[in-house]
Amino acid sequence: MNPMQSVSMKHIELLTNGSVTTPRGFSAGGLHCGIKKRKLDLGWIYSEVPATAAAVYTVNQFQAPPLLVTKESLAHENTIQALLVNSGIANACTGKQGLQDAYEMRQLFSKELGLAEHHVAVASTGLIGTHLPMDRIQQGISQAHAPENQTAERFEKAILTTDTCEKKLAVQCEIDGKLITIGGAAKGSGMIHPNMATMLAFVTTDADVAAESLSVALKQVTNQTFNMITVDGDSSTNDMVLVMANGKAENDTLTEAHPDWETFTGALETVCQSLAKQIAKDGEGATKLVEVLVEGAETVAAARQISKAIISSNLVKTAIYGADPNWGRIVCAIGYSGQPVIPEKVNVSIGPIAVVENGLPLVFDEDEAKEYMMQETVHISVDLQEGSGAATAWGCDLTYDYVKINASYRT
Repeated sequence: MNPMQSVSMKHIELLTNGSVTTPRGFSAGGLHCGIKKRKLDLGWIYSEVPATAAAVYTVNQFQAPPLLVTKESLAHENTIQALLVNSGIANACTGKQGLQDAYEMRQLFSKELGLAEHHVAVASTGLIGTHLPMDRIQQGISQAHAPENQTAERFEKAILTTDTCEKKLAVQCEIDGKLITIGGAAKGSGMIHPNMATMLAFVTTDADVAAESLSVALKQVTNQTFNMITVDGDSSTNDMVLVMANGKAENDTLTEAHPDWETFTGALETVCQSLAKQIAKDGEGATKLVEVLVEGAETVAAARQISKAIISSNLVKTAIYGADPNWGRIVCAIGYSGQPVIPEKVNVSIGPIAVVENGLPLVFDEDEAKEYMMQETVHISVDLQEGSGAATAWGCDLTYDYVKINASYRT
């Protein structure tokens, strides 16, 4: 499944500041409850009607209690109506008390909204190993209905940790003659690596989608988007991508057999890819977004692994920060990727500048390459000339500021 190109659609943020509340029947908000010193730290999304839901989670074995509670909610009937997120404290590695606190978050919010507990999902992000201040969270939940707290922008701000900006997108497409909208918001800046990261992403849509099909679509799209980004190679304990489909658009129920299924999955991929790239671009201390395209691999899986190896290399990342066209680091990462390649066939380009052909260096203008690498987005292309497998990964450069941020994260 490739990013949707043939389907007519609009990026709503360019027109009406699209967000998770642009799809019909969704509202969102955020407030400061006191987990952080000043910034918003408690956010929520609410659907007017129960929404079919699907999620994917971190592969880290230390899964935080909020993930366990959300898994339980979705397992009940693959339907939720509300989501509550706190930032500042991850509620991870917190034992029985942490699990009890996650359940209490769900119980308090469901009671506030008049919902069944299993119709509420919860998520947390922030410092690991610290217990949540449940008295402050309870007080914050009691203020969730206040009109001044009800905007998508406040939700987008409330879920952030070391992020420097909000991350959002909304798109529209037509299915069954109905206008379908998909909106998304995400957070993530550090501890980012393929197979989920210290990131949370929430997607809403007014499309009517069958539960099993929604789960299949999300897993496929996640493998091509969120699982293709890295900032620093660390996979966190709290990562989650959650999608809610409330059916308010009144289209015929979408499944893999629906003639417009690829239109829907293409639109979903467009939203998730944008959010993933926004996360990569906002890597802690980053100054550049890096996009690595690997093609000509024997399989798509091989292309994915090689592109991830390149984008994850600290030597590649630091060279990009320094605008150093050191192609040897790229070739090195290809070689240790774990995928068999034929060195004599490998071609490498940095932007429009070919630097390696059939495994051998080319003469190129170093000043021109350096100037190109000064841009905010740096593209690296690799052609293995072995097959039709292709994949793209996204990341960022590695800077002095990344060390500063993470050396003093708790202080």
